[in-house]
Formats: sequence, structure tokens, C-alpha cells
Amino acid sequence: MSGLGDIATIVLVSAGALLFLAGALGLLRFPDTLSRLHAISKADNLGLGLIVLGLLPQMASIADGLKLLCIWLLAQLS
Repeated sequence: MSGLGDIATIVLVSAGALLFLAGALGLLRFPDTLSRLHAISKADNLGLGLIVLGLLPQMASIADGLKLLCIWLLAQLS
């Protein structure tokens, strides 16, 4: 079961990192300020969510997983 969790972690964290990279690319490529903000905010929110989901199987306890979810929730509220 650990192997399956490790594969899920690698896939989800990699997808989240790619979304962060796509958002940074959008920040550089789009012409106006509102398009840039839209690109970076959408990519960052989804990227962070995927990274948190990828890290959840690696947490030692449920409390650690809840801390990660709280971090993601605070990022959504800001």
C-alpha cells in the first residue's frame, strides 16, 4: 500500500508543480494586468490543492493532515 501512496504523491505533487509553472508562464505572457492576475490565481489555487492532496498520504497522523488542509483553506480565503 505504501507504493500506491508514493505513486499518488509523485503524480499529484508533480501536477501541482506544473500548474504553478503554467501560472508563472501566464504571468509573463499575458498582455494586461487582469489577465495576469487571473492566470496566476487560478493556477496557484489548483496547484496548491493538488500538492496538499499529494502530501496527505505521506502524513504521519491525522492531525498533520488537518494542518495541511487548514493551510489550503487559509490560502483559499486570502
